Amino acid sequence: MSELPFAATTPVSVARVGLKARDAEALAAFYRTVVGLQELARDGETITLGSPDRPLLVLESDSGAKPDDPRGAGLFHTAFLLPGRADLGRWINHAIADRISIDGASDHIVSEALYLSDPEGNGIEIYADRPRQEWKWNDGMVEMATARMDIPGVVGSVPAGDAGWSGMPENTVVGHVHLRVGDPRAAEDFWHREFGFDTVARYGTQAAFLSSGGYHHHIGANTWQSAGAGPRDPSRTGLSWVEMRSALAPGFVERRDPWGTSIRVVPDKVTATA
Repeated sequence: MSELPFAATTPVSVARVGLKARDAEALAAFYRTVVGLQELARDGETITLGSPDRPLLVLESDSGAKPDDPRGAGLFHTAFLLPGRADLGRWINHAIADRISIDGASDHIVSEALYLSDPEGNGIEIYADRPRQEWKWNDGMVEMATARMDIPGVVGSVPAGDAGWSGMPENTVVGHVHLRVGDPRAAEDFWHREFGFDTVARYGTQAAFLSSGGYHHHIGANTWQSAGAGPRDPSRTGLSWVEMRSALAPGFVERRDPWGTSIRVVPDKVTATA
């Protein structure tokens, strides 16, 4: 079995993401057939999906919710981190075979990533990290970029005669969550103060990337669509909450970022009930 990705071994890491959905059944079907998550549990109108060994995504049904506002604060994307490059190659082969529409494919130096959107407009990243020994740091900042992915190279990492894609493998995790915010500096202040995160990269004044324990980023915060956004409207679909796992947390707590997004914190190796 593959090893747990480095992203999930740091003092604080992402555990799960909660989404409010107008049609939770349709959304769950998308995450099963397209993304490759398994349905793990149901509780009333709440559906939990994940990899074979851990819950990663919780869909909360609210048929009367208003559609998400892409210019408001909220979710830019949930990033599912696969254990290895060959897993990403298997997913690409699955996307080709099933004619899955993707929004982009990028080489970020520290990782290789594909992007798509679910039927309710929530962004998704599916990625694999490069070995962290290859990441380049300068004065506490990690080198990242957005270049064209070597798709043939990624696909070529799948061994000959491989059984192919059969869904998200064990040790798939949510590697990071990228948020739409009104002000990246305010987001930095929140994550520094409440979680002890380090700022590890900035894209000008429009985006900041933060992490725990030397990861390239557990949280992204940008204003590419949402500059000046105010508090989130809780009656809209999209991001409901982000759950962080912390080695320092004595028990479950909930905090709110400057836009009212619920950030849950659970002790390491413990997952709170939605």
